[in-house]
Amino acid sequence: MRARNTTAALALLLALAGVAGCASVPTSSPVQVLRQVSAGDDVQPPPGPVDGSNPLDLVRDFVTASGSSTDKHGAARRFLAPEAANWDDAASTTILDGQIDTVPAPTAATSDADTTTIRIRGTQIGRVTSSGAFEPDQSTFSLDVGVVRRDGQWRISRLPDGVVVPLSIFRDNYRTVRIWFVDPVRRTVVADLRYVPSVPATAQAARVMELLLAGPSGALLGAAASQLAPGARLRSNVAVSTDGALVVDLTRIGDLDETGKRLLAAQVVLSLAEVNVARVRLLVDGEPLVPGKPDWTRDDVATLSADVQPNADVPALVVNAGRVGQLTGPTPAAPLPGPVGNGTYDAESAASTVDGQHLAVVTRSPTGRTLLVGGGPDGGVAPAPLTARTMTRPSWTPAGDEVWTVLDSATVARISIDAQGRIRTGQVKADELSSIGPISDLRLSRDGMRVVAVVDGGLYAAAVSRSIDGEVAIRNVRRLRSADLGEVVAADWRSTESVVAITSGAEPQVAQVSVDGLSLQPVLGNNLTPPLTAVAAAPGRPLLVTDQGGVWSFAGGEQDAWRQVLGGAPKAVPNYPG
Repeated sequence: MRARNTTAALALLLALAGVAGCASVPTSSPVQVLRQVSAGDDVQPPPGPVDGSNPLDLVRDFVTASGSSTDKHGAARRFLAPEAANWDDAASTTILDGQIDTVPAPTAATSDADTTTIRIRGTQIGRVTSSGAFEPDQSTFSLDVGVVRRDGQWRISRLPDGVVVPLSIFRDNYRTVRIWFVDPVRRTVVADLRYVPSVPATAQAARVMELLLAGPSGALLGAAASQLAPGARLRSNVAVSTDGALVVDLTRIGDLDETGKRLLAAQVVLSLAEVNVARVRLLVDGEPLVPGKPDWTRDDVATLSADVQPNADVPALVVNAGRVGQLTGPTPAAPLPGPVGNGTYDAESAASTVDGQHLAVVTRSPTGRTLLVGGGPDGGVAPAPLTARTMTRPSWTPAGDEVWTVLDSATVARISIDAQGRIRTGQVKADELSSIGPISDLRLSRDGMRVVAVVDGGLYAAAVSRSIDGEVAIRNVRRLRSADLGEVVAADWRSTESVVAITSGAEPQVAQVSVDGLSLQPVLGNNLTPPLTAVAAAPGRPLLVTDQGGVWSFAGGEQDAWRQVLGGAPKAVPNYPG
């Protein structure tokens, strides 16, 4: 499977469609359900089998109908013969992409006139777990189902447990939501991508609470936590009160201090905001979680989000011909003041913090690479106690107190800067990543909870785990879209949920990929000249790519071609703050 050519502009925000499911709640409760949550009329499920369908069409239509999870995949069950009634639709959900075929299985030749076996063929990109999280696993897919003819109609008589859904159908029937958990060290909330059915719409809020109570997905396991104790549950179904607030009444949440209660409120409110819940009445055993404040909105907890957006006034940087300059402004690549811009150092790559107050620069010398760290209007920098033959371009944490780089394609190093400007070095436990192969690029996410890395030509995402005693590790490493991307050259974060990668191939040259690997969107590349060598991305800013002619930008929307912002610079390295 290969991504098709596209001349459409980049869709800068990934979106699927819809939400739902039902949460496990007590069948009786002292709390009255005032009014069930509703989000409009539910979409009608797909039709059942067409009379007279041949086995190949029947199985293909069954796969299409499997996208609707309503009534335990009731639409798909209409394709089953009585002997397949025990099919377990909840066992797994496999997502296929590209061409999907239904063909006679090799064993079909031995079938009689009223029985046969049909094989479903395609390329799987991964599975959606029972917790609504996508786990990437791109590989060739094959599944055989038995078909029987009775009373002139073919029906499926034998099939393995689990659901198989084409990605396009999955998008039509599911939507993306972010379930929010807690960075236990920084005491901020972070998002965890999930996928939930679109219908019934009346169950959207309940499904979100069910996922929140279940805890972080495998992608953030060991990195994020929850303020909800393991035994926490709902006292009653979520419901809308007569004054329009969504009532969420919890119990067994454990002991929380005031900060913990606010973090819990942020988890609940931001998660429910994903399904258009504007106001939450958050109760514990029938009483307000925070005395005197029963109702919460997104504005009440917005400051607790770990996602730090770059200041729009902080310019992108570019390193060209050994000098660090500002890429944006009246003069492209105007050099920064001080030694990093005047040629005192032979700069190779550079990055500023999101507020522009600190700068990290990788410099070259005949003996290897050195990392310079500093800040201020005079461009003053000092060497960090790190040297190596090679260093990847630096990447800052959201708070701007730590910068990461990879030494000699193997060792992930971090340099912390305290309030007094003192520099300390530390190592990141990255065996899961470095054991795959040489690391040529590594970028911290906008919330600091993940990294994206290019390792031995593959694109990988992983979680950043921090302990109270200061240990930092990269864990839960997963490769994204290996068959579609081919050899990846570099990558950067478009948002906390999506990554932009450039490749050494002709198709796609540039692609936006969701952090879990479910979605891949090729980006227009009609006037780029390969090979591409560098990429920079940030929320709300044009993509930046370096090709053989220099640095180009692409903002999507109505823009139908890349625009050159710095010519004659085939080795330039652009970077947005962060």
